[in-house]
Amino acid sequence: MSKKSEWVLVEAVSMFRMRYMVEVPIGKTEWALDTVTMNEAGEFSQEHMGETIVSHRVVDKKQALALCDSDNKYASTWSKEAKIKTFFTTADPAELAEE
Repeated sequence: MSKKSEWVLVEAVSMFRMRYMVEVPIGKTEWALDTVTMNEAGEFSQEHMGETIVSHRVVDKKQALALCDSDNKYASTWSKEAKIKTFFTTADPAELAEE
Protein backbone atom coordinates (compact mmCIF):
# COMPACT_ATOMS: atom_id res chain seq x y z
CA MET A 1 0.00 0.00 0.00
CA SER A 2 1.39 3.39 -0.95
CA LYS A 3 0.82 6.84 0.51
CA LYS A 4 -1.75 7.36 -2.25
CA SER A 5 -4.10 4.79 -0.78
CA GLU A 6 -5.94 3.83 2.38
CA TRP A 7 -7.59 0.70 3.76
CA VAL A 8 -11.39 0.61 3.95
CA LEU A 9 -13.13 -2.04 6.05
CA VAL A 10 -16.43 -2.98 4.38
CA GLU A 11 -18.88 -5.10 6.38
CA ALA A 12 -21.64 -6.96 4.54
CA VAL A 13 -24.33 -9.54 5.18
CA SER A 14 -24.51 -12.44 2.72
CA MET A 15 -27.92 -14.01 2.18
CA PHE A 16 -28.89 -17.45 0.92
CA ARG A 17 -32.30 -18.87 0.12
CA MET A 18 -32.22 -22.33 1.66
CA ARG A 19 -34.63 -25.18 0.91
CA TYR A 20 -35.30 -28.26 3.01
CA MET A 21 -37.55 -31.20 2.19
CA VAL A 22 -38.89 -32.62 5.46
CA GLU A 23 -41.19 -35.60 5.83
CA VAL A 24 -43.82 -35.26 8.59
CA PRO A 25 -47.07 -37.02 9.55
CA ILE A 26 -50.17 -35.77 7.69
CA GLY A 27 -51.53 -32.65 9.36
CA LYS A 28 -48.29 -31.89 11.21
CA THR A 29 -46.72 -29.42 8.73
CA GLU A 30 -45.45 -27.27 11.62
CA TRP A 31 -43.15 -30.13 12.62
CA ALA A 32 -41.11 -29.41 9.50
CA LEU A 33 -40.53 -25.87 10.74
CA ASP A 34 -39.32 -27.20 14.09
CA THR A 35 -37.01 -29.65 12.33
CA VAL A 36 -35.38 -26.82 10.37
CA THR A 37 -35.22 -24.50 13.39
CA MET A 38 -33.47 -27.19 15.42
CA ASN A 39 -30.88 -27.66 12.60
CA GLU A 40 -32.00 -31.26 12.16
CA ALA A 41 -32.94 -31.03 8.46
CA GLY A 42 -30.58 -31.82 5.64
CA GLU A 43 -30.12 -29.18 2.98
CA PHE A 44 -32.22 -29.68 -0.17
CA SER A 45 -30.81 -26.75 -2.14
CA GLN A 46 -29.55 -23.20 -1.81
CA GLU A 47 -29.26 -20.05 -3.88
CA HIS A 48 -27.05 -17.10 -3.06
CA MET A 49 -29.21 -13.96 -3.00
CA GLY A 50 -26.33 -11.50 -2.83
CA GLU A 51 -24.67 -9.30 -0.27
CA THR A 52 -25.89 -6.16 1.43
CA ILE A 53 -23.28 -3.70 2.66
CA VAL A 54 -24.08 -2.63 6.21
CA SER A 55 -21.12 -0.37 7.02
CA HIS A 56 -17.70 0.87 5.97
CA ARG A 57 -14.91 2.86 7.55
CA VAL A 58 -11.30 3.80 6.96
CA VAL A 59 -8.81 1.96 9.17
CA ASP A 60 -5.06 2.23 9.40
CA LYS A 61 -2.77 -0.71 8.67
CA LYS A 62 -2.22 -1.46 12.38
CA GLN A 63 -5.98 -1.62 13.01
CA ALA A 64 -6.50 -3.77 9.91
CA LEU A 65 -3.85 -6.27 11.01
CA ALA A 66 -5.26 -6.41 14.56
CA LEU A 67 -8.73 -7.12 13.15
CA CYS A 68 -7.22 -9.76 10.88
CA ASP A 69 -5.69 -11.48 13.93
CA SER A 70 -9.00 -11.31 15.79
CA ASP A 71 -11.07 -12.69 12.89
CA ASN A 72 -8.49 -15.27 11.71
CA LYS A 73 -6.94 -16.55 14.92
CA TYR A 74 -5.33 -19.51 13.14
CA ALA A 75 -3.21 -17.05 11.12
CA SER A 76 -2.23 -14.71 13.96
CA THR A 77 1.37 -15.94 13.92
CA TRP A 78 1.78 -15.31 10.18
CA SER A 79 3.93 -12.43 8.95
CA LYS A 80 2.26 -9.12 8.13
CA GLU A 81 3.08 -9.69 4.46
CA ALA A 82 1.44 -13.14 4.43
CA LYS A 83 -1.71 -11.76 6.08
CA ILE A 84 -1.97 -8.93 3.57
CA LYS A 85 -1.38 -11.28 0.63
CA THR A 86 -3.99 -13.77 1.89
CA PHE A 87 -6.77 -11.66 3.39
CA PHE A 88 -6.47 -8.11 2.02
CA THR A 89 -7.61 -6.90 -1.41
CA THR A 90 -4.86 -4.66 -2.72
CA ALA A 91 -5.28 -1.96 -5.35
CA ASP A 92 -4.02 -2.29 -8.89
CA PRO A 93 -0.82 -0.18 -9.04
CA ALA A 94 -2.06 1.39 -12.28
CA GLU A 95 -5.17 2.68 -10.50
CA LEU A 96 -3.04 4.33 -7.83
CA ALA A 97 -0.80 5.94 -10.46
CA GLU A 98 -3.82 7.56 -12.17
CA GLU A 99 -4.49 9.83 -9.23
